[in-house]
Amino acid sequence: MSNRSWFYASEGQQLGPYPEAQLRDLIGRGSVRADTLVWTEGMAGWQKAAEIPGLMSGPPSIPQAGGPPVLGGRGGGTLSIDVGLWPLLGRSLLYIIGLLLVIPAPWVATSFYRWAVSRLHVPGRPNLAFNGQVGDLWYVFVLMGLMSYAGFYDTYVQLLLIPVQAFLSWMLLRWLASNLSSNGQPLPIAFNGSPLTFIGWAWVTTAFMRWNCRNIDGTRREVAFNASGLGVLWRTILFAVGCAFIIPIPWALRWFAGWYVSQFELVERGTLANA
Repeated sequence: MSNRSWFYASEGQQLGPYPEAQLRDLIGRGSVRADTLVWTEGMAGWQKAAEIPGLMSGPPSIPQAGGPPVLGGRGGGTLSIDVGLWPLLGRSLLYIIGLLLVIPAPWVATSFYRWAVSRLHVPGRPNLAFNGQVGDLWYVFVLMGLMSYAGFYDTYVQLLLIPVQAFLSWMLLRWLASNLSSNGQPLPIAFNGSPLTFIGWAWVTTAFMRWNCRNIDGTRREVAFNASGLGVLWRTILFAVGCAFIIPIPWALRWFAGWYVSQFELVERGTLANA
């Protein structure tokens, strides 16, 4: 019996190494099946267990030594996407219309991502697919659809909603990354960026508002913006949570807008420069 160690793939993850005796035990218990991808030192790439002579029934025939490949990988290369001009335009318009109509937004968006990912070509990841379900983040798409009308209501409301849109984009990115598969096998991909880092807009927005205030001239007083980046961040997250339940949206919006406006202050000109 060979004394080599084996790896096998399960649910998109690489497991091992296991001594051959243990791998055969896993085969006997059904944990490793004929279509399970396996690899051991000397093999050029991952293969199905049934394709390894003798592995499922007797002593295997092992190739000569070689370096271990990345699971599912076939080296580097450039990504590409195969989308026609008109199909892309048509599906993009359908996406936009779906968001504007709000109710069909989850179905339209999920369908769009499935189509786009299926047209994406990634080296070493054949038959790439997106497996996210409509019910996973339905509220995110509903909120995006509702917020698309903010600009028609009030420009300031639209600006206030920018942080919320950024937070929803962070949730969307995590959902997309965690629902990819190749050849029917889920990929062990995850977006682990912290929302605190992703939502750096809170500090950028704060700095931007202070810069705007410093450049307002023509009166004996100047405008100050007193909110901190952290203050903007946690209140925006709380506002987004309230909006996720739909019904509290008017009250959450009034609370957030009231707080935001209260952070502006008129002070004697020159006070900020001396602070």
